[in-house]
Amino acid sequence: MAKIKVTQIKSGIDRSERQKQTLIALGLRKVHASREVEATPQILGMVNKVNHLIKVENL
Repeated sequence: MAKIKVTQIKSGIDRSERQKQTLIALGLRKVHASREVEATPQILGMVNKVNHLIKVENL
């Protein structure tokens, strides 16, 4: 599987509870935090839901 690097660039404050939980599920708890995750369909779906809060890089 391909890996992607997900970095949170905006805060989850004033976002819906669902978007906050999606950020936590991706392993992002603070602004400028990064995680490397597998690019599975489930992860890509979560990335699409919060793409305005994160930056994605292919590895």
